[in-house]
Amino acid sequence: MKQKKLLIITYYWPPAGGPGVQRWLKFVKYLPDFNIQPIVYIPENPTYPIVDEDLINEVSDKAIILKNKIFEPYQLAGFLSKNKTKKISSGIIPNKKKQSFLEKAMLWIRGNLFIPDARKFWVNPSVKFLSKYIQENNIDSIVTSGPPHSLHLIGLKLKQDLNVKWFADFRDPWTTIGYHKQLKLSSYADKKHKQLESEVLNSADTIIVTSKTTKTEFQALTTKPIVVITNGYDVEKVDKQTLDSKFSLAHIGSFLSDRNPKVLWEVVQELITENTLFAKHFQLKLIGKISQEILDSIAQYNLTNYCTNLGYVSHSEAIQQQRKSQVLLLIEIDSPETKSIIPGKLFEYMVSERPIIAIGPKDSDFAEIITSTNTGVFFTYNEKERLKNTIVSYFELYLEKKLQVHPVGLQQYSRKSLTEQLSKLIT
Repeated sequence: MKQKKLLIITYYWPPAGGPGVQRWLKFVKYLPDFNIQPIVYIPENPTYPIVDEDLINEVSDKAIILKNKIFEPYQLAGFLSKNKTKKISSGIIPNKKKQSFLEKAMLWIRGNLFIPDARKFWVNPSVKFLSKYIQENNIDSIVTSGPPHSLHLIGLKLKQDLNVKWFADFRDPWTTIGYHKQLKLSSYADKKHKQLESEVLNSADTIIVTSKTTKTEFQALTTKPIVVITNGYDVEKVDKQTLDSKFSLAHIGSFLSDRNPKVLWEVVQELITENTLFAKHFQLKLIGKISQEILDSIAQYNLTNYCTNLGYVSHSEAIQQQRKSQVLLLIEIDSPETKSIIPGKLFEYMVSERPIIAIGPKDSDFAEIITSTNTGVFFTYNEKERLKNTIVSYFELYLEKKLQVHPVGLQQYSRKSLTEQLSKLIT
């Protein structure tokens, strides 16, 4: 049977770090097992806010990699303030009240002059480059992966010009994503975003999303087929880890300002005050990019001395930290707009064999996954007593050396199983 070719247009690719790179890195790893040749188109000189050189070793040797130069305004903005530029480009937007004039100006420029995003200047060169490649290599199917959602505009133009079969993959929503409202959009910019979103949703042959809520939102905007393929976990070669001697609550990944779980800090502060044994054993571990607002809040609740901030680590080290921590924290913004967000790290958490404490908005899609797989407990931001009781019960099990979970039904979220779903859709 002849192998099918699939052109994948993505911005995030090793050595990019963070969750955005994992989805298609893993699809590409397993697509050849289903008789599909992955051809990956990426920028030659990207400005990645997070870099993880170790991920280069995970790129499949069966993938064909195409590169083309990109111009990004972030490259120029970095001359003004490299630190602020990196934070904004990675989604860490400072609290509105604490934004400097430069940060406000950068957000306004990002939201109003670069629509849909700052990678828009890659669209026309990519269309020109890929049109030639597609025709010369008889490719009939393409995938665009966003954000950045400007990549969907590449797919839109290729669809119009060549009538290729186009799958638009939304790792996150477009106009309903949490930070969209923080971009200080003019009415014109807001309308333009929605117009482009509508064009993409109504031109692609199939829309792929990562959650049921996003599917429902998009169904109000298009009649095109929408398929849910979540993120997942891969089989990781990790030596068995010795559990932390402390009762460690670990948050692994970017900790944005709006994800500040004050209810958690309040509960932990109370337990430290009320229980000397808890105070002796407790440790808060932060691993990844942490916003200053989160650190300030931790200090406000007198938890700084209990906090170990390891900063950003490689993906392989993050996996090790997951498996040695006593309890894993999963925090999402308390907003109706974030119900659809299923953090990619959830699936790695689920196979770490460590209990998860998850906090997010009511009716979150990831709450259902945690509950159905028996991998932890989900809380809304106003369930203080229930959260406190759960932490106490986990602490008691920790003291007895019996703190563990017994997951069920995880296989459906393996990267290979998810790639099989994708392969059936494509072929």
